[in-house]
Amino acid sequence: MKNTALTEIHEKLGAKLVPFAGFNMPVSYEGVTIEHETVRAGVGVFDVSHMGEFLISGPNALSLIQKVSSNDASKLSIGKAQYSCMPNETGGIVDDLIIYQIKEEQYLLVVNASNIEKDWNHISKYNTNISADMRNISEDYSLLAIQGPKAVEAMQSLTNVDLATIKFYTFEVAPFAGIDNVIISATGYTGSGGFEIYCKNTEVAQIWTKVFEAGEDFGIKPIGLAARDTLRLEMGYCLYGNDINDTTSPIEAGLGWVTKFTKDFVNSENLAIEKAEGSSRKLIAFELDERGIPRHDYEIVNAAGEKIGIVTSGTMSPSIGKGIGLGYVPKTASALGEKIYIQIRKKAIPATIVKLPFYKN
Repeated sequence: MKNTALTEIHEKLGAKLVPFAGFNMPVSYEGVTIEHETVRAGVGVFDVSHMGEFLISGPNALSLIQKVSSNDASKLSIGKAQYSCMPNETGGIVDDLIIYQIKEEQYLLVVNASNIEKDWNHISKYNTNISADMRNISEDYSLLAIQGPKAVEAMQSLTNVDLATIKFYTFEVAPFAGIDNVIISATGYTGSGGFEIYCKNTEVAQIWTKVFEAGEDFGIKPIGLAARDTLRLEMGYCLYGNDINDTTSPIEAGLGWVTKFTKDFVNSENLAIEKAEGSSRKLIAFELDERGIPRHDYEIVNAAGEKIGIVTSGTMSPSIGKGIGLGYVPKTASALGEKIYIQIRKKAIPATIVKLPFYKN
């Protein structure tokens, strides 16, 4: 197991550490519900330094990104970020990612920790004919997610940039917590606002310490991956390996909005046909009508008890106090308001298909 640059700090804080994507990661400190509510109402900090970072540079950088990603990266400009996915050749998804334009002819790709090697190999394969400059800087960089409605006010003393002016999916490279050239990005995975901070491993301990000093009066707390999962699920954000993977298409996963057919990209021809004709199945969101907690891989059944799908993500929502989840069902059974049943042990619990997000601020 690899450690992040902050593992010793997490241990001193009493974090419960678990193996995740090859890293020792803090899953919780005080408990998932307390940590979840801290982010929804105040401000909390996640160490997500296990994520991967690739720097793509040079005159052919955009051509490579356009080929491997589904969204239209030509719409980016310096200081803007974009959510996208990397389709594979067989209709599935290699990974989902965020693309940042750092400079002219320089982009930062942030990928999932469990997919770093797979993503690198996939992009490299297409770079053979394009010849952009690729650098895997994952092992040198740390990432903090400072999330919650109080994040702007709590962190403002650490930088000369007006944090309130950094709009969603934009970023600044600026001094932060006494360190120069930090990426301060208004991105996150919680739906409660805040920032993601990219810095070198040698700098992150200083930043962590100053972040907690600045946030003390705002009730800042460290937050683990368990609350990150409940927060993202309340927003309906896909988790790679659960809701999307090598066999799920971006169209059926509801990622048509980041799949732009204004350019040629990997498998774009087949995905365009799928978009025009419609997918046979669809990723839906559901709330349980009775008490129960849906979990990954539980069966979704119809009124007759026949299996029609599978739960990909599920939890008890701390914000709305109901069992919630995502899962794939046939398109014919995917209408809003439709009744489905989640097989929890020997009981089929009724559920209703609902519109995302589950949590509405």
